[in-house]
Amino acid sequence: MASAKPPGTAGALEASDLRSRLIGPFSFTWPLGECVAIEGESGAGKSLFLRLLADLDPNQGVVRLCGAVRNEMTATAWRRLAPYVPAEPGWWDDQVEAHFAVEDRDRLAALADALGLPHDRCAGPVARLSTGERQRLALIRGLLLESPLLLLDEPTGPLDPDATHRVETLLRARAENGMLVVMATHDPGQAERLGARRFRMHAGKLEPFS
Repeated sequence: MASAKPPGTAGALEASDLRSRLIGPFSFTWPLGECVAIEGESGAGKSLFLRLLADLDPNQGVVRLCGAVRNEMTATAWRRLAPYVPAEPGWWDDQVEAHFAVEDRDRLAALADALGLPHDRCAGPVARLSTGERQRLALIRGLLLESPLLLLDEPTGPLDPDATHRVETLLRARAENGMLVVMATHDPGQAERLGARRFRMHAGKLEPFS
């Protein structure tokens, strides 16, 4: 399924002098249709970087996605265009089904199948879900937006090898269909398996992986 893009705009994520008081500055142009892996030690700034792109923390600089300028959009509109799935996803209701629109049920079921998630986990109380089930459902929430960009923080951290393989297969397919996936990962093998453009976060700066 092709990613949604604003018509008549360049297919890329662009940042110019993006920074906060803790990390940066960052300037880059990453085209759609790729996986970008951000590696590095805990505390190096990987999660903070994703949060800057998602405009969740105070920051300065210019960010464009497919030609749309972040500072010219509402926060809600930008976060739908550039959804962020944290390592520990939040749940604003006790029931799983409250987090998904009724019209998305068929696509939810299809994505659950792709990720090896039993359909009965797509309804009922959030409290009964395992950590891995919560992580996969949060990923599905992001994928259902069909945005051109997806920001992921350790998306397979709590998953077993089979579930990790399923997630990677799905992300690779989405990238091949035009989505830009930017993910923080502690697993160097994951970046290789996804064929990712790789960077290392060190002391709040991005370094090309060599």
